[in-house]
Amino acid sequence: MKFLDQAKVYIRSGDGGAGAVSFRREKFIEFGGPDGGDGGRGGDVWAECVEGLNTLIDYRYQQHFKAKTGVHGMGRNRHGAKGADIVLKVPKGTEILDEDGETLIADLTEVGQRLLLAKGGNGGFGNAYFKTSTNQAPRRANPGLPGEERWIWLRLKLIADAGLIGLPNAGKSTFLARTTSAKPKIADYPFTTLHPGLGVVRFSNREFVLADIPGLIEGAHEGTGLGDRFLGHVERCGVLLHLVDAGQDDVADAYRIVRGELEAYGGGLDEKPEIVALSKIDTVDADTLKAKAKALKKVAGREPLKLSAATGEGVEKALQTMWRTIEGHRAEEEGEASPVSAPETWKP
Repeated sequence: MKFLDQAKVYIRSGDGGAGAVSFRREKFIEFGGPDGGDGGRGGDVWAECVEGLNTLIDYRYQQHFKAKTGVHGMGRNRHGAKGADIVLKVPKGTEILDEDGETLIADLTEVGQRLLLAKGGNGGFGNAYFKTSTNQAPRRANPGLPGEERWIWLRLKLIADAGLIGLPNAGKSTFLARTTSAKPKIADYPFTTLHPGLGVVRFSNREFVLADIPGLIEGAHEGTGLGDRFLGHVERCGVLLHLVDAGQDDVADAYRIVRGELEAYGGGLDEKPEIVALSKIDTVDADTLKAKAKALKKVAGREPLKLSAATGEGVEKALQTMWRTIEGHRAEEEGEASPVSAPETWKP
C-alpha cells in the first residue's frame, strides 16, 4: 500500500428537501384542506477516526464528497426522509485543516472520535404548516435550505513514542528493522527511505512505537532533497534518537545540519528530549571511533551512545535509554490529562 500523508478534499453537505403544496381531495369526505408535508433535512458530512488505517491513500483517487439531498415533502402530510450522510474515515493522528492549510479545525488522535464538518440544510415547510384560521388554503411552501461546502486538508501525523532522525544513510531504517518487525527498504544509497515507517519495539516486557522518517540534508526546510515535511510525523514523539554515521568525515557537522533543520522547521522539535548515538560503529576501527565520539560529544554537549544496528552492538542500551525517557513523557501526559483534584473539606 502506498503511503500518503496529505490530501485536499472537497466536501458538500446535502440540500434540504422542498416542502409540498398539496390539498386533500377525496370522495365522500366533506372537508378537505392543505396536507403538504415538510422536506427532509440534507445529509451531513462527518470525519471519523477508525482503526486499521495508516495512510490517506483512499483520498488520492476521490477528492469530492457530497452528502445526499433531503427527500421532498409529499401530500397526505408525508414528510421527506433525511438525506444520507457522508463519513470520511481517517487514521489515528489525522489533522483536519481549513483550505488555507494552516487553520486547525480538529486533531483526531483517538479511535472513535467524530467531527461534524458540514451540516445539511434544513428541509422546507409544506403548505400544511402555513394553515391558519384566516388562511385555510395556503398555496405556498418553503424550498429546502442549501447545504454547506468547503475545501479541507487532511494531514496525517503518525503517533509514535520515539522517532529516528539523521542524515540519509545514517542507519535509521536498519535500526528500525533490527528492533521491530517492520521491513523497510535498506540500501547503500541516499534517500532509500522515501516514506515514513512505523514499528513496534518489544523488549523486556516493554512496548513502544518507533517512527523512521526520510533523511534530512542541509536546506531541507527550503525544499532541498525530500524537504522537511516528513518531520511532522515525529512531532508527537516523546524522544528523538539522533543517529550520526560513524563513517562520516565530519560527525560534528553532520549533527549541526540536522539540528539546524529541526530549528528551522519549528513545532518544538528542537526542544524535545534527544538521544545522540554514533551508528555503524562496525565500519570503523577503535581509534577512529574514539576520535569521532569525542568530536560528537563536544558539539552535542553529551556523551553519545555507540551502536551498530547491523551487528546488534549497543542496540539494547539505546532501547533502554529511550524507554526511560518515554516513561517520563507518558507520566507527564497522564498527569496533564487527569490532574489530581484537591480533597473536599468534610462537612456534616
